Amino acid sequence: MKRLNLRRWSALALAGALTGCSSGIFNPQGAVGVETKNLIIFAFALMLIVVIPVIFMTFYFAWKYRAGNKDAEYAPDWHHSNKIEFWMWAVPIILILILGTVTYKTTHDLDPFKPLESNVKPLRIQAISLNWKWLFVYPDQGIATINQIAFPKDTPLNFEITSQSVMNAFFIPELGSQIYAMPGMATKLHLIANNEGTFPGLSANYSGAGFSGMKFNAISTTQQGFEDWVKKVKANATQLDMASYKELAQPSENTPVTYYGTVQPDLFKAIIDQFMGHGGHMTMAGDAEKGDAHAGHGEAAPAQ
Repeated sequence: MKRLNLRRWSALALAGALTGCSSGIFNPQGAVGVETKNLIIFAFALMLIVVIPVIFMTFYFAWKYRAGNKDAEYAPDWHHSNKIEFWMWAVPIILILILGTVTYKTTHDLDPFKPLESNVKPLRIQAISLNWKWLFVYPDQGIATINQIAFPKDTPLNFEITSQSVMNAFFIPELGSQIYAMPGMATKLHLIANNEGTFPGLSANYSGAGFSGMKFNAISTTQQGFEDWVKKVKANATQLDMASYKELAQPSENTPVTYYGTVQPDLFKAIIDQFMGHGGHMTMAGDAEKGDAHAGHGEAAPAQ
């Protein structure tokens, strides 16, 4: 009975491990995600070249030099071996050089600010982290959404990202890189989805009481599906301007998906300009401090 239970728990553990690998960064749905996965697997395999022999030798030495083994060689005066010394230094140095070279190249290839090569016109999406929700503005389509984005597959996505309050981290694991959202600054991220589907997005940086609800869906669809989605959003009569944005920026948890059929032009720039502290623009630190996640931010650097 004990043996049967052991097998059952082993099977459950294995199933759980494989389930964890079926989503997120190990189930990439875009070019950036694929390269990220490959880098992680390569680095892991490279490090195993050191880890596996060390683990093996630990058990081997414990077994060979156990107290009951009277045939084990006893050499109390031994203190040095050039051969052992060579391999102890050579192997780690070679691995570090290989890993450093691959990481350097991949890091530059996957630079979040670097546009993706494609014959398809990129789609611009502006992402603003609020307490505790995500606002997405489509400047070319003149629409905005809360906690949902949609885009055609095989279309480069040019994200501009900022924050209304504290620092968050914009992350769609199945598409690739994460990048921080900071108040008063605009960061960039370029992604692409090669398959249709709905991919969960989140904030990967703790930002207060409602942090666990800062989730959104990224919907990859056909070109026609995206156009239909845009029409559905445009059909909503709600307008998003700076006045309604200030109300939206108030802290709320588990905010449902919301559509705005029209958006004030250059709203993203106006959101960043709040933190510049000159030219008649006032900061919204007071508004942000009403949330539990305030971090005492003041003025921040303007967008580059």
